[in-house]
Amino acid sequence: MKWDTGDRPLCPWPASRARENMSYNRKLILEDGSEFYGTGFGSGKEAVCEVVFNTSMAGYQEILSDPSYTDQAIVMSYPLIGNYGITDEDFESRCIAPSALIIRDLNEDPSNFRATASVSDLLEDNGVPGIYGVDTRKLVRSIRDHGSRRGLVTDADTALEEGLLKIRQTPVRHDAVTRRSCTKKWYSRTSNPQFHVVVIDCGMKLNIVRMLNRSKCNVTIVPFDTKGEEILALEPDGVLISNGPGDPTDVPEVIETLKTLRGRVPMFGICLGHQLLALSCGAKTYKLKFGHRGGNHPVMDLRTGKIEITSQNHSYAVEENSLAGTGLEVSHINLLDHTVEGLGSREDMMFSVQYHPESAPGPQDSTGLFRQFTELMAAGRE
Repeated sequence: MKWDTGDRPLCPWPASRARENMSYNRKLILEDGSEFYGTGFGSGKEAVCEVVFNTSMAGYQEILSDPSYTDQAIVMSYPLIGNYGITDEDFESRCIAPSALIIRDLNEDPSNFRATASVSDLLEDNGVPGIYGVDTRKLVRSIRDHGSRRGLVTDADTALEEGLLKIRQTPVRHDAVTRRSCTKKWYSRTSNPQFHVVVIDCGMKLNIVRMLNRSKCNVTIVPFDTKGEEILALEPDGVLISNGPGDPTDVPEVIETLKTLRGRVPMFGICLGHQLLALSCGAKTYKLKFGHRGGNHPVMDLRTGKIEITSQNHSYAVEENSLAGTGLEVSHINLLDHTVEGLGSREDMMFSVQYHPESAPGPQDSTGLFRQFTELMAAGRE
């Protein structure tokens, strides 16, 4: 059936009508001059940030509380956000990390007996602006085709040239890990512990600690700039380098720490931790066109041929051609773009993955990596 649209435009939110309809009071300006109109919710602040998309179909609360999204605006490709509200037990950190949230449809009347707030309430309480009613399908395709770009979330009546000037005049920050890491050491204990793990917090998700506790590990979490000798003084059975935001080359402190620890204690790197381990061994990293974000990325374990569906959130990857002479071997690859997804060194008792084995949100295919870590720590005692 062909719908009769009469004189109405095919696009329900054209730029030409945004100023005529008061409900479309906010917009996103991209640095290439593109504009996307919608309705504001959450905070009414302006925000200049990198605009990225996430393909997850659930887990928006965990995404909003993932420190890896610091200084980014998240475009959710799944259209309906907010239908199960916000639950106190499901946060992945103590902060709401993104600079903005851009979605298609907003549900402010959640249906969930566990819900204690709406998405709009959460963003408003934390000073994060949101826009709904945006043509997110067009926006995601733009990012996919042309790459991640910086943008400005602002009022609909902001002139384009004024918005572009604000984007150009706002410097890119390089201190995201400094802002998201803990500032002092803290602990998470479990019953009948078998191992002691020190986690270097580069902007850690809390489910990493929960998974370590479930694996019978007592956990000590330390700030990102903790020296290697300080970590060894804690007498860990293993060290985990966490996920986190930004460019891995922005945290040379962690790279130096890992050089000190290499070969002296078993190590496990996740996401940013994976990149930092590679850099500490002499490899190089590069920025992807639009990154990997979502819970549906197929990854192959080259050692077994097994394919896992993984949860991912990163803008950078390890350059495979730079691994020669580092002592690292590629253990996993991404089947979508063949980027490096895992590395390992038996001699130095360390391994890492670019994806999130703790998920939250996402599939549970890769949780066995925590068992692999405990086995490595057990072997390191011998």
